[in-house]
Amino acid sequence: MEFLQDYGLFLAKAATILLFVLIAIGALANLSRQQKLAAKGQIEVRKLNDSLEHLTHYMQGVVLSPDARRQQKRAAKRQQKTKAKGKAKPASRLFVLDFEGDLQASAVASLREEITAILAIGTRKDEVLVRLESPGGVVPGYGLAASQLGRVRAKGLALTVAVDKVAASGGYMMACIASRIIAAPFAVLGSIGVIAQLPNFHRLLKDQKVDVEVMKAGQYKRTLTVFGRNTDEDRQKFQHELDDLHSLFKDFVQEHRPALKLSEVATGEAWYGSRALDLNLVDALKTSDEYLIEQCAARDVFEVKFVAHKSRWERLMEKFVALATRPVATDPDPKRL
Repeated sequence: MEFLQDYGLFLAKAATILLFVLIAIGALANLSRQQKLAAKGQIEVRKLNDSLEHLTHYMQGVVLSPDARRQQKRAAKRQQKTKAKGKAKPASRLFVLDFEGDLQASAVASLREEITAILAIGTRKDEVLVRLESPGGVVPGYGLAASQLGRVRAKGLALTVAVDKVAASGGYMMACIASRIIAAPFAVLGSIGVIAQLPNFHRLLKDQKVDVEVMKAGQYKRTLTVFGRNTDEDRQKFQHELDDLHSLFKDFVQEHRPALKLSEVATGEAWYGSRALDLNLVDALKTSDEYLIEQCAARDVFEVKFVAHKSRWERLMEKFVALATRPVATDPDPKRL
């Protein structure tokens, strides 16, 4: 009997230890999953109203006299009390995103995370402002970026795009999704066109008695090549593909900006802000700073940013690439003042 009691006690202890082990394994597995998710990056949110208010208070503290500061503080308190009595919360919110486009539209990876986060809590009363800067780039990348902005419109949120410097080609493809486009007076917009270029070394290699064999299955699997011999048929097919892509681009812009006269703007040209306003490429001339200050006075404004976690090696390589490409930065307009 005593043996059975000892054995039962042993089993109870073993079961208890096993239970704790299973709980620990489950907790570690859950932590591992969370770490994997967090390893990709995280969303950071900053209330721009607070930043503007802190800046205002700082300037008042430096510029105003002590009596004037006291009067200003009393007026601010009265204003806050009045707001608190009239309305506890603003009727709508403004979410601010930044998109700095490169040739590959690599910022779309962060854009999709930011939009997903906003749509998780956003309502039809809210608005999204995208501060967009891009001279354009590859079609698939900017097509995906435009589709991400389309998610905002599909959910019923107002979408405003602000262009302070440039939104050309693929950049304008993104901008035209917006329900409203604002631009600085000398921002560059438009460039509704398609371009492609590649060198051909066939004659050079031929002189050096080097043959390049291009094998393909399918008549148009490849048209123009870098090392092979290009024919007139290849060139005609390649031009046909460019024309077709241009047609798709024009249809896309016309769908979202029906007031545009494509015969005037789909020539591949780009215009400065004031000229772009005359052509209906934009809806108003205003910098993003002006718009944000106006909105901060009327409602809560939040800057949403996805911060990707990068290794030390990745950060080092980014700095190296930035230094290496600085002298040859892409510029859609070679003109200088």
